[in-house]
Amino acid sequence: MKLYYSPGACSLSPHIVLREAGLAFEAVKAPTKTHKLDDGTDYYTINPLGYVPLLELDDGTRLAEGPAIVQYIADQAPLKNLAPANGTLARYRLQSLLTFIGTELHKGYSPLFYPTTPEEYKTTVREKLVSRYKWVDEQLAGKDYLTGENFTVADAYLFTVTNWAKPTGVDLSAFPNVAAFMARVAARPAVQEALKAEGLAK
Repeated sequence: MKLYYSPGACSLSPHIVLREAGLAFEAVKAPTKTHKLDDGTDYYTINPLGYVPLLELDDGTRLAEGPAIVQYIADQAPLKNLAPANGTLARYRLQSLLTFIGTELHKGYSPLFYPTTPEEYKTTVREKLVSRYKWVDEQLAGKDYLTGENFTVADAYLFTVTNWAKPTGVDLSAFPNVAAFMARVAARPAVQEALKAEGLAK
């Protein structure tokens, strides 16, 4: 398998999940600014949308969109318990979390990355994100991870997007459960491996 990624982007989520799953894969850098691979290939010829992540299977089949990719990876290594079994209520709850992270957090950060976004609007965006993290903090109360004791693909996604808080000026200091969660996930060996591979380890 090949994972097309850009350092620190949302592709960090499936990168973490691949390492947690213990699956063999090749990480291919596809920077979101240049859209050029190291060999000079135009990334748009691989993914016409130009963004990451993209997972290419050994038979050449390509799968886009992070929440779909991480569930596919989890299902290839069921003993790792990265996602509940398909068809169970627990799986639908996991999908609910992935959707929330994708639409309310991930997309919520987007305007903060554009230099042309008016500062007034950025203030509104940050306030909305903080209100969403209040709910996340409540969900993490008394739990190691979003669904309980087991680390899942939803935790990899939450960790990835929450890493954007500091550089975009989103103040999460009021949320001790989120802070503890971030430290807990960052300490996982597979997460450390992914961070180092992307040049993000401190």
